[in-house]
Amino acid sequence: MRVKYGKARRKKKNRIFQEAKGNYGGRSRLWRTVQETILRSRAYAFRDRRARKRSFRALWITRITAACMSRGLRYSQFMHGLVRAQIEVNRKMLSEIAIHNPEVFDELAAAAKQALGI
Repeated sequence: MRVKYGKARRKKKNRIFQEAKGNYGGRSRLWRTVQETILRSRAYAFRDRRARKRSFRALWITRITAACMSRGLRYSQFMHGLVRAQIEVNRKMLSEIAIHNPEVFDELAAAAKQALGI
């Protein structure tokens, strides 16, 4: 007796078609095209979960750099000064502080300058 995959195959197809919902034309209707689309979209999703972390870090650094420049410091000097002053604040929080609490950022910049002897 041969094995038939009717129910299991339909279930698998339905799951993948469901994932392809909202795509244009054959990308949501044709089995072979849907498979290719979903495979590619999963690869992009995997890649971009990591890329998002990189781009956010770059954004935070850009914001911190802008805040440092207005206080007469370069980003690298500021970060080195914080390390020297034994102030441990991550870049995400530093960028939030720079935007929402500039007076606190002034204090951090002053502490970094003092630690560097500037």
